[in-house]
Amino acid sequence: MYFFLLNLSVLDLGSISTTVPKSLAVSLWESRAISYWGCVAQLLFFFFFITAEYCLLTVMSYDRYVAICQPLHYGTLLGSRACVHMAAAAWGSGFLNALLHTANTFSLPLCQGNVLDQFFCEIPQILKLSCSHSYLREVGLVVVSVCLGFGCFVFIVVSYVQIFRAVLRIPSEQGRHKAFSTCLPHLAVVSLFVSTAVFAHLKPSSISSPYLDLVVTVLYSVLPPAVNPLIYTSL
Repeated sequence: MYFFLLNLSVLDLGSISTTVPKSLAVSLWESRAISYWGCVAQLLFFFFFITAEYCLLTVMSYDRYVAICQPLHYGTLLGSRACVHMAAAAWGSGFLNALLHTANTFSLPLCQGNVLDQFFCEIPQILKLSCSHSYLREVGLVVVSVCLGFGCFVFIVVSYVQIFRAVLRIPSEQGRHKAFSTCLPHLAVVSLFVSTAVFAHLKPSSISSPYLDLVVTVLYSVLPPAVNPLIYTSL
């Protein structure tokens, strides 16, 4: 459990460090410029950390399912080697997803100016600058990523349904409270991240506005890593 928390804290630090320092520089010194390769690096690392974090949250739901529903098999199902393999899979999935999206996004010709209405380099904002119909490839990648993310979300929900069923059978009220206080913050963070990320990337253009885009982006890029300490303190 603490091994996964160590990985999650590193991913939180990475995702915050990718976007917040530049946004603070924009606010303090009004230096809104970012180089082309700086934008590429920011998008790559942001997608890498945020995808790996979501995959790791999925792994952590399985960890809690085994710990609560099958405690006698925990050492067998989640030994040190299995934990390392699952963490490596989360990091690897994040890097692969980030590499695909970054390479595809910046392969598009950009001819609609060079101004992004966002505090960091975000794919929907970059696609608005494209003058090529090949942006549909990136839309397809986003849809695939959303489908995979939804699959992870379903896995998390099913895991927690089983967990809550097991918790409700605990005779001790204190034991039930301890289990719920451990699981509910984790489920709340996952729900916030999934709902806001899906809305940010798939919302209709008819309801898009700079203020709404900014609020939604902050909700999925900054808020989940910031409130993840709730997961740590609930253990």
